[in-house]
Amino acid sequence: MGGAAAAPQPGDTPQPTNAPQPGSAPQPASASQPGSASDGEWLRVHPASPFVRGWVALAAIGFFFGRDIFERSLQGRPVFEEEVAGRASWLLAGGAMVLLVSVLGFLLTWYFTKYQVSGGYVRVNTGFLFRQQRQARLDRVQAIDIEQPLLARIFGLAELKFEVADAGESAVRLAYLKIDEARQLRATILARAAGVPINPAHPEEPSPEAPEYQILSVPPQRLVGSLLLSEQSFFVVLGGIASVVLAAATDSQTFYLYLIPAALGLAASYWGLFNKGYNFTAAISPDGIRLRYGLLDTQAQTLPPGRIQALKVSQPPLWRPLGWYRMQVNVAGYGVVENAGEGSARTTLLPVGTLADVMAMLALVLPDPGTPQPAAVFGAGLTGLDSDGGFVSTPPRARWLAPLGWRRNGFAATDTALLLRSGRWWRQLVVVPHQRTQSMALHQGPLARRFGVADLILHTTPGPVVPRLVQAGRDTALALFDEQSARARLARKRQTTEQWLRQVVPEASAIGAGGAGPQPVAGPLESHTPQQQEGGQHG
Repeated sequence: MGGAAAAPQPGDTPQPTNAPQPGSAPQPASASQPGSASDGEWLRVHPASPFVRGWVALAAIGFFFGRDIFERSLQGRPVFEEEVAGRASWLLAGGAMVLLVSVLGFLLTWYFTKYQVSGGYVRVNTGFLFRQQRQARLDRVQAIDIEQPLLARIFGLAELKFEVADAGESAVRLAYLKIDEARQLRATILARAAGVPINPAHPEEPSPEAPEYQILSVPPQRLVGSLLLSEQSFFVVLGGIASVVLAAATDSQTFYLYLIPAALGLAASYWGLFNKGYNFTAAISPDGIRLRYGLLDTQAQTLPPGRIQALKVSQPPLWRPLGWYRMQVNVAGYGVVENAGEGSARTTLLPVGTLADVMAMLALVLPDPGTPQPAAVFGAGLTGLDSDGGFVSTPPRARWLAPLGWRRNGFAATDTALLLRSGRWWRQLVVVPHQRTQSMALHQGPLARRFGVADLILHTTPGPVVPRLVQAGRDTALALFDEQSARARLARKRQTTEQWLRQVVPEASAIGAGGAGPQPVAGPLESHTPQQQEGGQHG
């Protein structure tokens, strides 16, 4: 499991000494310890960063001091009342002082914000009154995002966020860099995280940005259709019908007032989902899965292979006639975010897609499906019943506990992952790679004990995916508990390093001194077999 680290922990694999950042110079002797002369130079973010971040504060100051002046000017009235006209100079001086202090605070914030990529870590120093240093091990970087709020896009800037396995807020946030610098820094960090060897002849050369191959894109009309056919729309329409019926039955129009906040909330939800899902594209590159989306605020995510802890494919009832699916993931570091909208967008692997899109994304997340018939197994997980695809479902004796879903509830295990399916109307398929199983628990309530069934829960990092096998036979659940524990231990033993490239290509030096990563290995899920994917599992 990856994680944030303030210092190397006992038993950690020694980290290679990384090259300085492009254009950097050796640290002065006074700033370096003996033997650390190769550490990278401390660099600063873009000078406009504090103003891009703090424009709201400046706008608030301007609004507070300028609103009355603007209104009086439009009305042709004196700018200042007679009783305060004599103190106008003091008021202006006070406003200028507040503005000066704010600008000075922004400049000091920028001056004391520095970052460094060196010695297997990325470090960020912030604060001029209360100093803080945050750092993360490069080989434990879970994902790297490039975000561009609207104002940052106007100035050609971007924020770089490094997610580590702390299940909390980002370990490192760099706001803001020039967009080209952000992309270059992302490429360098991903290369170090993957274990790409440094060219000893030219250690100062920056790592080239890996090429990418687009896998799919979501058309805007499909995104709009998915929002109109969402669960929110169903309940709003149902509430509207109920309001009309109650208004007609009671001869009162007050029931329509309840629709106003519901409509406003639905419109805000639609806009947020459309703004986040617009222009969604997914691509594969040697440094991981790349997701891009956003209308006003754009975001580019890069998920290194093997960092996804669990995956869920779901299909609401209204999407079934159109054959649409949604895919969500648990990624270490994405569990707790600043706001729910951001968290939903960052944990969405596919907002809406066809069965072919789902299979393509599954091939990226799980290059080795662990079965010679992946299309049959995963297809049965999405649409099958009973023992289709080798699934083990709820025994018939417990059908009264789930009269609609007992034939769907079940599991199947491949050599690389555990598949859990559930739901007759709201279909779900959860995929958990064996090495990502952290712990398990068996639950059995009074009714489940009466019918001889139990639930098996797999614990992963926090997120929208909750792996749970529902109403399996008691003996079957106990056997799966032991078997899955053995599979998880064996899979973790095979994962000898956090650097995913060294797991894919044991002799990483054979890639070449230029620092290029491996070629994409993912393709259509139907074409993969264990023989073709031998050695291709990403940890």
